[in-house]
Amino acid sequence: MSTHPQLISEHACFGGRQLFYQHDAHEIGLPMKFSVFLPPQAVHGPVPALLYLAGLTCNEETFMAKAGAQRLAAELGLALIAPDTSPRGANLPGEADSWDFGTGAGFYLDATQAPWSRHWRMERYITAELLPLLASTQPIDAGRIGISGHSMGGHGALTLALRHPALFKSVSAFAPICAPSQCPWGRKAFTGYLGADEASWLAHDATALMTALPAAPFPGGILIDQGLTDKFLADQLHPELFEAACASSGQPLTLRRHAGYDHGYYFIATFMADHLAHHARQLSA
Repeated sequence: MSTHPQLISEHACFGGRQLFYQHDAHEIGLPMKFSVFLPPQAVHGPVPALLYLAGLTCNEETFMAKAGAQRLAAELGLALIAPDTSPRGANLPGEADSWDFGTGAGFYLDATQAPWSRHWRMERYITAELLPLLASTQPIDAGRIGISGHSMGGHGALTLALRHPALFKSVSAFAPICAPSQCPWGRKAFTGYLGADEASWLAHDATALMTALPAAPFPGGILIDQGLTDKFLADQLHPELFEAACASSGQPLTLRRHAGYDHGYYFIATFMADHLAHHARQLSA
């Protein structure tokens, strides 16, 4: 089991509390950090929560520091959760050789290939360890959790939502990697973590997962925002493929394309309020 999380720092924020923790993660076999924002309503009882998965090279601090989400989350009574993006300190050969694989690049799946399979177990860590830990130690309603993310984390949000629809009641993403089995980032990560059998990759590819579904798993709709000056759009992200998969499965999707916006946190901060409202609406239903 997880150890009780150790509080690293606490900050008053918009009437709520911004918290940073570390704990010994059983699924990872290493210490892991995560952050939680509790809105002021949490002093009265459990509140719904949005789990946010950050992108390549980011960590548990990135979203809380850059996205500007706490003010509206405090008004909406919505907790925010941000885990780290990978294990750290495993000291595996090659773990820090590139920015898009290894440290900071967990891709929110459970690796099956040695040596990564021992520690790179981000899907099990988030779904089977972190969320239950938070439900038992924080005033968070485990029955009202949404998921969102950016880039690699957008991939994680879409795939974990589709793989665990009973766990997540709402889903959105910013510039997600929509078809990782068909882009360089995904192919590199999947080869390293999952091996050469490309058929096994499809279980972690949002477009393939959606295509295989017989019915819409999120009738309240999925929200995706994408900047049109994003330098990764053409080669890495492929939102049009996920858009087509949703259409074929009857899954309501709002895919908004924004002229002039790039891949970074100025883009995310611009549209964060819409995502928080999207989740608050579905989590309160």
